[in-house]
Amino acid sequence: MDTDKPRYITTTLPYVNAAPHVGFALEIVQADVLARYWRLLGHPVFFSTGTDEHGQKIAQKADEAGKDRQVYVDEYAATFGNLKDALNLSPDAFIRTSDKQHMRAAQELWRRCEAKGDIYKKSYSGLYCVGDEAFVKESDLVEGKCPNHPTQEPVLITEENYFFRLSKYQEQLQELLSDESRTLPDWQRQWALQFITSGLEDVSISRQIDRMDWGVPVPGDDSQVMYVWFDALTNYISTLGWPEESGNFTRFWSEGETLQIAGKDQPRFQSILWQAMLMSADIKTTDQIMYHGFINSDGQKMSKSLGNVISPYELVDRYGTDATRYILLRHVHPTEDSDLTWDKMDGYYTDNLVNGLGNLTSRIMKMAETNLDEPIVRPAAEDFPEAYVAALKRCNFQAASDVVWQLVGVLDEKITTTEPFKLVKTDKPAALKIIAELAHDLYLIGRLLNPLLPAASQSIKEAVLTNQKPVNLFARLDS
Repeated sequence: MDTDKPRYITTTLPYVNAAPHVGFALEIVQADVLARYWRLLGHPVFFSTGTDEHGQKIAQKADEAGKDRQVYVDEYAATFGNLKDALNLSPDAFIRTSDKQHMRAAQELWRRCEAKGDIYKKSYSGLYCVGDEAFVKESDLVEGKCPNHPTQEPVLITEENYFFRLSKYQEQLQELLSDESRTLPDWQRQWALQFITSGLEDVSISRQIDRMDWGVPVPGDDSQVMYVWFDALTNYISTLGWPEESGNFTRFWSEGETLQIAGKDQPRFQSILWQAMLMSADIKTTDQIMYHGFINSDGQKMSKSLGNVISPYELVDRYGTDATRYILLRHVHPTEDSDLTWDKMDGYYTDNLVNGLGNLTSRIMKMAETNLDEPIVRPAAEDFPEAYVAALKRCNFQAASDVVWQLVGVLDEKITTTEPFKLVKTDKPAALKIIAELAHDLYLIGRLLNPLLPAASQSIKEAVLTNQKPVNLFARLDS
């Protein structure tokens, strides 16, 4: 593996019209795992996240709250920025679409697409879903409602907008998506291909300022602001300093390997519109996009509009940071929908962390502290298990976590079958050898946990190397 190859990873930018929910926490923790893992392998890494702060629904929320739009987004952006500490994240940048540098980049991308002849102006009538910040076809509606926002009726809008010639890039997009390595899971690639081959229509990329004035001004036309998606998608390169054609942009985008993580409802924007925008501006397209599933709660889709959202801060308050990461990584499918309830999560926490990893660590380190005269020598560096490497290469965080917990089970079984706590009374040398082996293997588990549960990883490794039982890694819920 070329460990010098720079790696770039980014989440989508959540709208700041409400506090963070656990669905975005899933996405940002997934990205953090890969960023940490690649750093361990020696890659230079740039990990970006941030907030999407323009658009009609944000303007409406700010107006309803009686607040200045910038003040409103500043307040909500902070709640997303605070996830860095709450979830122990390691981003290199936190981009906000209200940042002046980002807005300059969005305007420059517009100019480059316009210079290609890919932007034109015309009058248009269509059904507009504020929740999606997008026009929808009548044929896509379910009982007259947007399928993504069943509580909202699309509004018929007629206005003069600028359009992007998406149809021009149909063949290039088909060729791009014929590469199976570019999209995870593959059914999302196939969906995008089918969407493209059914015929692409040009996309409205601006709004009249007299209807929606909270956005990036269109270059050369004060009567229009950019469509929020055209603005927001630019963040993937503006965060790297583009349009400066050097530094981080060259290193991580032009010459590095790029991976975007997004929700399952995003292929139309991430795999199609954004890639066409890049083609138009003569910028390299994204190397790979991974789409995660939704998190449901007791069989119902979790969403802000339905009011059944679980906050990541609630999870951290109840279980702690590493346990929250564990639940999201091992008990939420990486690409398909999953269901979480408080009862389920209590079970995962108690069975696999308190009584699993936590209890194993306590048992081994108690035996080591009591019986070993000194800590074991730090285990030599070695390659990660093949199954672990293969899982993370496929962005399968569940499978990577399973590798770790299989090893937890192996050590539990070894203690049960060898009973070193008893053997020490009859054959001390043999018992000490087993205890040292257990401590060695526990340290290796700590290494594997580094990208997944970084704080627990550090605690376990320090415990082994100091020969001291750590303070409870995972406290009981009733304690």
